[in-house]
Amino acid sequence: MKLYELQPAAGSVKDVKRIGRGHGSGQGKTAGKGHKGQKARSGGSIRPGFEGGQMPLQRRMPKRGFNNIFAKEFAAVNVSELEKRFESGAVVDANTLIESGALKNAKDGIKILGNGELTKKLTVKAVKFTESAKEKIEKAGGTAEVIE
Repeated sequence: MKLYELQPAAGSVKDVKRIGRGHGSGQGKTAGKGHKGQKARSGGSIRPGFEGGQMPLQRRMPKRGFNNIFAKEFAAVNVSELEKRFESGAVVDANTLIESGALKNAKDGIKILGNGELTKKLTVKAVKFTESAKEKIEKAGGTAEVIE
C-alpha cells in the first residue's frame, strides 16, 4: 500500500450541502429556510425555554430546597455484592471494589449495606457500615474496619 492509495472507508465521508448557490441546485433562493421571518434571518434562533416574552415556566415555579456543598456522597455496596465478587480471605477496599466492577468510582468513600447474605471470611475496609452489614461480616468470620 502506498501513501497515495489511502482513502477513507466507503460511506464515511459525505459532501457538504452547498446551499444558496442558485435555484438549479435545489437549495437556492431562500436556501431551505422558507420565506422571511425570524428563523430565516442570520443568527435568528430562539433559545430553549423562550416563550415569546411570557414569563417562562422555570421562573414561574417556586424555588425549593438547596444543595449542601459540604455534603459527602458515599458509594453504597451491599453485602450480597461482596459475596458474588470476592473469594474467602480477600481484603476488600475501594480499589478492589472498582477493579471487580462493583463500583465505577468511590466518590467520598464507601458505605457497606446489609442487604443479602455473606458466607465468606472477608476483611472489609470502608468509611461506613450499617449495623446489619457489620454483623453479617463478623458472623461470617471476617472483620469490618472503619477507615477515614
